[in-house]
Amino acid sequence: MRSQDFFETHPVFTMQEFLAARSGTGRSTSTAKNLLAKHVVGGRIVRVRRGLYATVLRGVDPGQSPVDPFLVTSRLADDAVVAYHAALQFFGKSYSVWRRFDYLTDDRRRPFAFRGDEYLPVQTPAPLRGLPDKGGGVEVATHGGGGLYVTSLERSMVDVLHSPQRCGGWEEVWRSLEMVEFVDVDAVVEYALRLGSAVTVARVGYFLEQHRDELLIDSEQLAELRRHAPRQPRYLDPARTAGRLARGWNLVVPEEVAQRRWEETA
Repeated sequence: MRSQDFFETHPVFTMQEFLAARSGTGRSTSTAKNLLAKHVVGGRIVRVRRGLYATVLRGVDPGQSPVDPFLVTSRLADDAVVAYHAALQFFGKSYSVWRRFDYLTDDRRRPFAFRGDEYLPVQTPAPLRGLPDKGGGVEVATHGGGGLYVTSLERSMVDVLHSPQRCGGWEEVWRSLEMVEFVDVDAVVEYALRLGSAVTVARVGYFLEQHRDELLIDSEQLAELRRHAPRQPRYLDPARTAGRLARGWNLVVPEEVAQRRWEETA
């Protein structure tokens, strides 16, 4: 494949992808690397970070040519999966638009920034590490002329309740998840149980119970979660914020969440 043809079909790509596409040309790896460097100087592509490049739109200044952050996220590790708030944002279900993009990986990676966007690696939760699809709920999606892996809405819902700090806190979690009109509730329950955290199960159950009419939750789905909820009271908030006890879930819910106080200032 000619370099120009490759660039046209790869808006964001790794050096390994470029080398693989040119493997039949008979050119050496060093020649291919030099070719990439030449195209960077010529303004056809931009270097995002070492080994990662983005194609410049024709007729656009390289410094102004947009680089899709979701595609960048998807190329930061061989197993990268767009996740947490970034996944909700990908599906158009985040209350706020962020310039921070979390991704799941089994590898150890460092955060980095590019053009004001932050990219943060998150180790796959221990109970799921090494499992196919990182425990399930990973989808293949096309976006901006490229492909990527992203956690499903069902898994994303559970993930941000499991790790609310990765979604900016409870107001952002609640407001974002309330933008979801439909989910496969059985998949939500199944994944929540797979994480092996009674507190997470209770958080998921509490949220679903609060929105049972909108999401068409049936009693058996809630009962399945209740069977795995904590036996002793636990805090909804990792900061152990005091509040009221949600009976049936053994969950101490902060008044801010229980009363949805953010709506008072909306």
